[in-house]
Amino acid sequence: VSLCQLSQQYRRRSFRLQSVRYFQATLPFAFKPDRSLQTLWAIRGPIVQFKLSDIGEGIMEVTVKEWYVKEGDRVSQFDSICEVQSDKASVTITSRYDGVIRKLYYDVDATALVGKPLVDIETESSSGVEDVVETPAMAREEHTHQEIKGHKTQATPAVRRLAMENNIKLSEVVGTGRDGRILKEDILNYLAKQTGAILPPTPPPAPPPAATPVSPAAVIKVPLTTPKPVFTGKDVTEPLKGFHKAMVKTMTAALKIPHFGYCDEVDLTRLVALRAELRAMAEARGVRLSYMPFFIKAASLGLLHFPILNSSMDDGCQNITYKASHNIGLAMDTSQGLLVPNLKNVQLLSVFQIAQELTRLQALGAAGQLGTADLSGGTFTLSNIGSIGGTYAKPVILPPEVAIGALGKVVPRFDAGGQVVRAHIMNVSWSADHRIIDGATMCRFSNLWKEYLEYPASMVLDLK
Repeated sequence: VSLCQLSQQYRRRSFRLQSVRYFQATLPFAFKPDRSLQTLWAIRGPIVQFKLSDIGEGIMEVTVKEWYVKEGDRVSQFDSICEVQSDKASVTITSRYDGVIRKLYYDVDATALVGKPLVDIETESSSGVEDVVETPAMAREEHTHQEIKGHKTQATPAVRRLAMENNIKLSEVVGTGRDGRILKEDILNYLAKQTGAILPPTPPPAPPPAATPVSPAAVIKVPLTTPKPVFTGKDVTEPLKGFHKAMVKTMTAALKIPHFGYCDEVDLTRLVALRAELRAMAEARGVRLSYMPFFIKAASLGLLHFPILNSSMDDGCQNITYKASHNIGLAMDTSQGLLVPNLKNVQLLSVFQIAQELTRLQALGAAGQLGTADLSGGTFTLSNIGSIGGTYAKPVILPPEVAIGALGKVVPRFDAGGQVVRAHIMNVSWSADHRIIDGATMCRFSNLWKEYLEYPASMVLDLK
C-alpha cells in the first residue's frame, strides 16, 4: 500500500466520522432513530438494558425506594444505582459496568419486576450486548469497593455512611465478611470497643417506688408519644407495598394453621437479682444486658429437649423437618412496621453473645437497615408485648415455623390476704401448630423454659 493510498483512506475515514458527528449534533431531540441509525449509537458504545435480577426468597417484585443516579450520570463498577425494597428486606442494586445512565425505567415508589429492565447503561466497552452479563442484586450485606490510602476496602454505601457518621476510618476496621468486606456489625463492634457503647446513651429511668416491682428492660424501647390528631381529610387509597404487603401474605398463610394457645406465669424474682449482678459487667464490655437474652437462651435449651417445636412441615403435610439450628426470631416494632429478625444458631451462643447480637439487630432495626439474612431463616419466635404494656396475647405463628411465644409485662404478686408480695411475675402466652404439636408437649416445654428462668442458676448445668 502506497503512502498516497494510506492518506486517501485516512481522509475518507475522517470525513465519515465528521459527518456522523455533524449528524448527531443536528439530530432533532424528538427524532427517534430507526434501525438504519443504530451504528451511530454503536460508535459511542453499546446501550445495555440493565435488568433486575433474581433477589432470592422467591421475590418477583420490589418497590423502588431511592435512586442514587439520574440520566446522564457516569457510573463505574460496584457503584450503587438504586435501593429497592422487597417484602422481606431492603436491597441495594449496584452496577456491573462502567458507562453512562441513559434511561431510568421506574419512578420512586414504583413497582419493579424481576427480569425486567431497570436502567439503560451506555457502556464503554466496544464489545456487543451479547458479551455483557446481567448484574446480580446485592443485599445490604454484599459489598462494593472503595479506595482508601491505595488499597481497596470492601463496604456497602450504608456501611461507609455509618462509618462517616461516627468518624471511623474504614482502613482501621477489620472486615469479617467474605473476601474481607466490612459489615455493619464490624463497624458497631469497632465503635463499641472505642466508646463502650453502640448507641448514644439514654438517660436512665427514674427508680420506681419500693413497693413497685421493676419491669424487665425491653430490647426495643417504644417511646411514649402524643397520639396523632384524627385524620379528617378525604379518603386515600394506596396499594400495599413492602413490609405491609409481606404481613398480609404471611398472616394469610398463618391463618390456615390450626392454632392452640397455652398461658402460664413465671416468677422472675431470681432472674431480676441475677441480671442486676451481671449488668455492670456487661456494660463494661460495651453491651447493655436486658432480660431478653435469658428468655432466648432458655428457649434454646428447651428446644434441645423438645425439637418438634423447632421444626417445619411441608405444604403437603407429609413430612416434618427438624431444624438443627435454633434461629430464634424477635418481633420488633419499627418505623417500617412489624419486623422479625432472628438470631442465628442460638444453641451455640452464650447469654453475653446473644446480648451482643440483640444490640446489633436493635441498631439495624432502628435505622431501617435490617437485611435479608437477618429477616429470613427463623425457626422459633418470641414476641415481647410487655415492652408496650400487654399482659396476655394470642400470638400468630409465622409460617413455616410451628410455635411462637408472647412475653407479657411484669406484674406484682398478691398473697392470699390480698397484700402485695415483693415479686416479679411475668405472663407468657404460647401458640402452637396443633397439627403436629399437642397440648402436653407445649406444656412440658413451657414448664422447662419457666424452670430455667425461675432458677437461672440451673441453666449453668446445660450451657455448652
